[in-house]
Amino acid sequence: MRKITMLAMLAGLALSAGVTLSAQAEDYGPMKVMQTSMGKVLTDAKGMTLYTYDKDAPGVSNCTGECAEYWPPAKAEAGAMPVGGLTIIKRPDGTMQWADDGKPLYTFAKDKAPGDVMGDNMKNVWHVVKE
Repeated sequence: MRKITMLAMLAGLALSAGVTLSAQAEDYGPMKVMQTSMGKVLTDAKGMTLYTYDKDAPGVSNCTGECAEYWPPAKAEAGAMPVGGLTIIKRPDGTMQWADDGKPLYTFAKDKAPGDVMGDNMKNVWHVVKE
């Protein structure tokens, strides 16, 4: 994934500049790359795993209503700016959502702790964003 490659480059630059990163999670503002039971995955700033949905279209979230209750959108706060391959899309309800090169990102309501990956391959349409 281009985004994670860009994030890895940023981490390398930070390390060469003498900045120390956590061994468990690499922090990139609104997102992190975290080691989980599935390897390195993209998480939100709280460490909750991020997922994509096969039924979304580029730049369009098709997970609304009850779907969004189980799969909360990765909300982009006012003033958030795209970074690397992370982009921001406008949801049908008008709120802003983080996306991976246009693919909307979500957390999973049943993931309870940072690094949980319980939603991967759910109904064969939900997938963690791996490095």
